[in-house]
Amino acid sequence: MGKLYQHGTLATLVPGLFAGTQTLSELLTHGDTGIGTLTGLNGELIILDGVVYQMTAAGQVLQPEATAQVPFANVHHADFTPAGTVTNLSDAQLRPALQAKLPSVNLFTAVKLTGTFASVTTRAVREQQPPYPTLTATAADQAVFTREQVTGTVVGYWSPTLYAGMAAPGFHLHFLNAAHDFGGHILALTVASAELALQPFADIQLHLPSTDPAFLHEAFDESRIVADIVKAES
Repeated sequence: MGKLYQHGTLATLVPGLFAGTQTLSELLTHGDTGIGTLTGLNGELIILDGVVYQMTAAGQVLQPEATAQVPFANVHHADFTPAGTVTNLSDAQLRPALQAKLPSVNLFTAVKLTGTFASVTTRAVREQQPPYPTLTATAADQAVFTREQVTGTVVGYWSPTLYAGMAAPGFHLHFLNAAHDFGGHILALTVASAELALQPFADIQLHLPSTDPAFLHEAFDESRIVADIVKAES
């Protein structure tokens, strides 16, 4: 099954702790595939075959320096198992169809879809500056993009409700097209035909920003954490 590595938590982002606390070079020692964001929520990261791609709010796909830092990211060493072909799925049908393929809703599972997509709508948050706003406030400061009839790769994770706060419960999916000039956090996706692959995890390594004073001294409001994560990620 392999191991899922996560730096930081989505709960950490809720009050606005957006400072990067781990370099990409360190992150990539723990996996070659994954998703995340950079300091200040600067765009959306898609990590494939050990290469980090950053979809920015300006609509560019960049390859950030190894010294760039993340406040939150998931990575793993890819060892996917084919799970069949999915075809002609609307956005409303997609997530229930993917969930039905999971080995268990109580296991973290990596998801990869490679193929042709009739429509892809993504978002990328604009880089935030200190003093940082809350996570939900960044929803008003994001760029939204749509492409039709595009080939590419969806990569991301299913996170069980049991661990809400550590991650966003449900699917957290990012996209990168085959030309590497379009991507981001998926808001809506219509599948034409794509190959599905899954990788469940029996082990999770959660790495916390233990040297970050803002994290060490933040008084988190547990009553709003999950609701704010769901609002910001959907």
